[in-house]
Amino acid sequence: MKKTILILSLFVAVFASCKKQGDTFDAAAQAAKDETAIQAYLKANPSITATKDDSGLYYQVLTEGTGTSPIVTSSVTVNYTGKLLNGSVFAQPANLTSQLSNLIKGWQVGIPKIKKGGRILLIIPSVLGYGNQSPGTAIPANSVLVFTIDLLSFN
Repeated sequence: MKKTILILSLFVAVFASCKKQGDTFDAAAQAAKDETAIQAYLKANPSITATKDDSGLYYQVLTEGTGTSPIVTSSVTVNYTGKLLNGSVFAQPANLTSQLSNLIKGWQVGIPKIKKGGRILLIIPSVLGYGNQSPGTAIPANSVLVFTIDLLSFN
């Protein structure tokens, strides 16, 4: 009986450790794909003069704003337009208020680059967005995201 349980346990462990092809995610390969896609987007949109942050985020301050900048623990109120690189708009809410720390990493890095009343363009590689997850049907997994954000206020 012990031998049967041992064999069955071994079989279950081996079967559970098997992976289907495509189950692994190669972050480095995805980062390279994102970078290629972002460079193509920038080339197709020469009016964008974005700077690449050390995090991999591309940003362009369109209007600096005045006063101080928010920090990750700030609650921010924004208007924004979110698009994919192909131009399809997936969100355009007004007066969204949230803790910056609750938002995607690209926003946490980008929004503190402006002040109240400022406007910024963010081109966010997937690792700083939703990664290899899809938050809904409008945003596929591994999507580079483009946001134009107006920082209305923060505290």
